Amino acid sequence: MKLVQVQFAPWDKKYNFDPFDLDVKIGDQVIVKTELGVELGKVVGFVTVSDVDPEKPAEGESVEIKKVIRKAEPADSEKLPDDKQRKKDFAFCRKLIEKFELPMKLVDVHYSFDGARLTFPFIADSRVDFRELVKDLTKHFGKAIRLQQIGIRDEARHSGDFGHCGRPLCCGRFLGELNSITSEMAELQQCVHRGSERISGICGRLMCCLSFEEEGYKKLAEKLPPVDSEVKVEGKRGRVMARHILKQTVDVLLEGSNGEGGDVVEVEGKKIRK
Repeated sequence: MKLVQVQFAPWDKKYNFDPFDLDVKIGDQVIVKTELGVELGKVVGFVTVSDVDPEKPAEGESVEIKKVIRKAEPADSEKLPDDKQRKKDFAFCRKLIEKFELPMKLVDVHYSFDGARLTFPFIADSRVDFRELVKDLTKHFGKAIRLQQIGIRDEARHSGDFGHCGRPLCCGRFLGELNSITSEMAELQQCVHRGSERISGICGRLMCCLSFEEEGYKKLAEKLPPVDSEVKVEGKRGRVMARHILKQTVDVLLEGSNGEGGDVVEVEGKKIRK
């Protein structure tokens, strides 16, 4: 059975729902009921039931996959607070954060479709005791208040900006899941020497695009002997000192006539013999 993935805000997770007999496509707005209330969300993808782990439901979901209530109509969006009200509520919450001197950065404000709940996403370096903040927010708005800590990469996706390439951030344009980007990817692509600032995005984390060419680099690397391995170059023995994956060459320290190290030469990988 095919399920639809619905996202309620750019910084939020994707949640799975049963479209039942509705004809929905990516980009459609739908009305759904979660464990926390009725929400208006955007269809961002599709999965099958076999792809879902029933023992690890996402926050806001139960083990039972709920059905999409209906497709949203243009008038549904008009029921939510406008930008002016959003800015006002955002400023009020940020003012309280400053009042309590909490080490957190407010990112957005989200309204549930049923009007019963406000969610304030934030980023912080550690756990934050925001109990007093929640009390004041509940008293002011008269609704259920939810403070949700998100990652700095989610904030970048929500805020939007341009990368080193001069184009809009990939996380905001087309990336679905924000997969882990490791230092091993940068090492494989031989760009660690450029410095962390040049291989990190505006979020301060390693750039997502490091994962785009990882498989290609792996295949090219397999064609070259590993560093420190012994090889032969035109009958002479030597040891691999460095690899140039894109050029498909290696630096080889040739053995001198007296058995000691001689010259270092750059050799095409296809000319290397083990």
